Amino acid sequence: MLFLESPIGVGFSYTSNGRDFDNLGDEFTANDAYEFLKNWFLKFSAYQKRAFYIAGESYAGKYVPELAELIHDRNNISSIYIDLKGILMGNPETSDPDDWRGLVDYAWSHAVVSDETHKIIGDTCDFDSDNTWSNTECSQGVDEVLKQYKEIDIYSLYTAVCMANSTSNSSGSMEVMFKSSSKMMPRIMGGYDPCLDDYATTYYNRPDVQKALHVSDGIKLKNWSICNLTVFDNWADSKPSVLPIYKKLIAAGLRIWVYSGDTDGRVPVLSTRYSLNALGLPIDKPWRPWYHERQVSGWYQEYKGVTFATFRGAGHAVPIFKPSSSLAMFTYFLQSESLPSAR
Repeated sequence: MLFLESPIGVGFSYTSNGRDFDNLGDEFTANDAYEFLKNWFLKFSAYQKRAFYIAGESYAGKYVPELAELIHDRNNISSIYIDLKGILMGNPETSDPDDWRGLVDYAWSHAVVSDETHKIIGDTCDFDSDNTWSNTECSQGVDEVLKQYKEIDIYSLYTAVCMANSTSNSSGSMEVMFKSSSKMMPRIMGGYDPCLDDYATTYYNRPDVQKALHVSDGIKLKNWSICNLTVFDNWADSKPSVLPIYKKLIAAGLRIWVYSGDTDGRVPVLSTRYSLNALGLPIDKPWRPWYHERQVSGWYQEYKGVTFATFRGAGHAVPIFKPSSSLAMFTYFLQSESLPSAR
């Protein structure tokens, strides 16, 4: 398994060309990731004939299909053939209008905002329009949703927030999540333990950890943070929707699985359902529960070309909340088997 920090500037990743940060965006990220993969397969040629899969969560809902499309297109012209078999995405940002509609409807349906706020947004917001945010009433309605979400963990509605030096519930976190209430932005990682971000920050700034990871000599330390805010200051491009890429990859025969933790308010299950419904795919297996260790782990439906599954009681970063059932789902995905629909 390869774990890739992407785009440059996040985590311990870096660039020797400072001008790269002026070009960051979806297209740059996809091309950069592809160059990494090409060079990796050249260096470790024994893996070139292995089946290859891409997985990611949250804003990787755009990164993953964009990279998959690039691999698919380059396989026809490049000297390196990457045997891409499928993609797997969790609580993925997919289609901006559907993502916003789902966020608002989910907040209302889970009693985060009032009927009045929901009605104002319904009456004044046209999320399909480029001029959505020029409507003052619409912007104020959405700002009210975000205001209420600041009181809890938007990534996990029913767990506590960290009360000590919290990074996950800070105003800076909200600034990264939403820029001028107009764009979906990559999230700050959170987890079932509400103070997980604080633990991670402490851990990755330890001299012995940085030395073990070969990112410093253990003396001149790198400054690791949960989110590099400057990376997203001048984000050059973000596709409003990757649904056209879905259609292209489905036609190419790739395996596409999408899953949602159903207690996430950031990219909620409703957003994903709205996006997938917009594809208009025929249903091969209707909505039904799936099981792990004889318990209902969630529900799933198999469309012609896409499998969609939910995780009951999981927030945004599903494997943190449901590690065992996540591993089971991952195994079924790799084996191209349906999730178990019986105890």
